[in-house]
Amino acid sequence: MRLSPVTSKILLSLSALASGAIAVLAFSPFGYWPLVIPSLLGLYALLDKATPKQAAWRGFGYAMGLFLPGLWWIHVSMTEFGGIPLPVAFVLLAGLSAYLALYPTLACWIFARFFGGRHWSRWLLAFPALWLVADWLRGWVMTGFPWLWFGYSQIDGPLKGFAPILGVQGITLALLLSASAIWLVWKSRSPLWLAVPALLVAGAHGLMQLNWVTRGEPVKVALVQGNIAQSLKWDPEALAPTVRTYQDLSRENQDADIIIWPESAIPAIEKAMGPYLENLDKAMKVNDTGLLAGIIHYDEQQQRFYNTVLGMGVQDADGKESYFYNHSNRYNKYHLLPIGEFVPFEDLLRPIAPFFNLPMSSFSRGDEVQPNLIAKGLKFAAAICYEIIFPEEVRRNVNADTDFLLTVSNDAWFGTSIGPWQHMEIARMRALELARPLLRDTNTGITIVTESDGSIIGQIPQFEAGVLRSEVRPAHGETPYLRFGSWPLYGLTVLLLGLALALRPKAHPWAREL
Repeated sequence: MRLSPVTSKILLSLSALASGAIAVLAFSPFGYWPLVIPSLLGLYALLDKATPKQAAWRGFGYAMGLFLPGLWWIHVSMTEFGGIPLPVAFVLLAGLSAYLALYPTLACWIFARFFGGRHWSRWLLAFPALWLVADWLRGWVMTGFPWLWFGYSQIDGPLKGFAPILGVQGITLALLLSASAIWLVWKSRSPLWLAVPALLVAGAHGLMQLNWVTRGEPVKVALVQGNIAQSLKWDPEALAPTVRTYQDLSRENQDADIIIWPESAIPAIEKAMGPYLENLDKAMKVNDTGLLAGIIHYDEQQQRFYNTVLGMGVQDADGKESYFYNHSNRYNKYHLLPIGEFVPFEDLLRPIAPFFNLPMSSFSRGDEVQPNLIAKGLKFAAAICYEIIFPEEVRRNVNADTDFLLTVSNDAWFGTSIGPWQHMEIARMRALELARPLLRDTNTGITIVTESDGSIIGQIPQFEAGVLRSEVRPAHGETPYLRFGSWPLYGLTVLLLGLALALRPKAHPWAREL
């Protein structure tokens, strides 16, 4: 039975949405990482023989299927803490997803417009390169939002070995090349294309056997998870009980070399807490312990607020340094979360709803590159919450002699949703890229310690007050990604696009088609 054009368009649109939604299951907490491949194959089937207009619409549908369910967790902060009704939150999230979908849409339009025909190069060269460019643009324009890059889903998959060489997007490229080769098997009926994913898996496995760093002696760490309800976080009457919770949990772990408190664990202005912080510093020194703790800093001269992590207790290896107000052993968050930490067009947006006027949503940015935090003579490259998702920014703060990656966060904003799991998965990828153990301390979870390959060696349950104890060895050295960043991958992407343009059948009518 022949379908009407309207019915056919609806079915194709639903197929695009479904293909995109399948990919969400590849990410944490589901972890079905192989599903990226059938998801991409569904998109390829929709783009095959499509006109540029059709390709754009189907690419948009695919991206909406990926982003709307994949980012639905954001609504928790809107509805539970921002005073926005659920239907309005749905509209806002649909708008965000539609904006993010514009980048894959553009990639699909360019693919169909400039890389038509049936030549193998359009799938194996052009499409992977265009998708990477779209991802990079999405992660950069208007401060960027590089969430749900496909490479993150492979942190436990067989292609993870490319991360220390090319970063997470090197894994994304390997996925795209694998999916394209499998698609070419179907199109050409030639199994020889299966050599591409086979070689990629073998290559990634071989790269994982390489050792990029040297390791030090084990360090005893204690990551404190206070489990403070978000509704109490900024309540002045809850300040004393909150600080007491962290103190009590830390007191039980005084034998640790380093104790870590999460983002804004001390929910107050640093200067107002001066006497308390000085006493805390002395108490930690008595126990020969270093402390890294989140707090809010207010610069009175510049009249600016900063989301800060302080180093206290035993800081330098000799234990001679002491805490004092505005001392240098601190990290100020650089990449701020839109709406949550700063509000664009705030004069217009803040009066609309409480969501645009959340507590502590007027922060200023710290420097892009800052010295490592020091605790007990060890160096920590810090990232606070959201900024861990920006690989190049994290990389720029890691040196050859950096011992650990540290990320502190408060994911209580997103409740029991999948958001904190995706966030944790991204943080694990930073450990793999940079070959550094990762200490991730959060208010309500997911608090973890990883090895330098991103594998989890310690974790405590969400929504429980507790302390994660672990022994982990520091790491020194440089991965190729740490040394060169994304530049090799940028060059490879340009090369793929150049070859795809040169091999187009329209450019060379004699080129062999499928």
